[in-house]
Amino acid sequence: MRQPPDELMLFAAGFGSRMQPLTVDLPKPLIPVAEESLLDRTLTLATAGGITKTVVNTHYLGDKIAKHLENYPAQVVHEPNILDTGGGLKNASKFFNGPVIFTSNSDAIWSGPNPFSYLFQNWRDDCDALLLCAPISQVSGRTGPGDFSISQDGGVTRVGSFVYLGVQIIRLDTVQNVRETQFSLNIIWDELMAKNTLRACLYPGQWCDIGRPENIALGEKLLGTNHV
Repeated sequence: MRQPPDELMLFAAGFGSRMQPLTVDLPKPLIPVAEESLLDRTLTLATAGGITKTVVNTHYLGDKIAKHLENYPAQVVHEPNILDTGGGLKNASKFFNGPVIFTSNSDAIWSGPNPFSYLFQNWRDDCDALLLCAPISQVSGRTGPGDFSISQDGGVTRVGSFVYLGVQIIRLDTVQNVRETQFSLNIIWDELMAKNTLRACLYPGQWCDIGRPENIALGEKLLGTNHV
């Protein structure tokens, strides 16, 4: 029986520019939705999905995230200079034990199966990364077009009606071999697409992007709460 990856890279270093003015004094992962921070919601899902080790990268207002996590068993890796998603993962890769891990953003609300459990159920040993996606019709807080097209066998190409939901399983060697220190995971995905080793699976639930202040109400609606 396959053992699922049980380690997570949680991206929390961004500036949250689209969430201003809420992010002037508060990093986006600590913004509450229905009285619980986005960071805590993501960590709860991760734990329920079988994650036993989490590494969180920080930059903007990173001291507040570190203080928030003082009593949580997470490794905080502060980036004096922001490294973007690929660079952040490469920088933190030494803290992981396994060759395959999860990565996740911390700015979304989910309604449906646990995204971490669901993604692993669809993990394939013949790919280098597996993205969790959904058609634009199952997404709130985000207008079209989508990010990708997805073939019948899960192959991924740029541009289409499917949205990346911010959670993936990826082999660490895909970033460890990059010479640059600051780079986006999009660079890695383009390389994997060229090799036909990037795959996607479709999430059957609903997802809300909490990227702007007005989207908080959409997220609370998805959770079945009343926005005040």
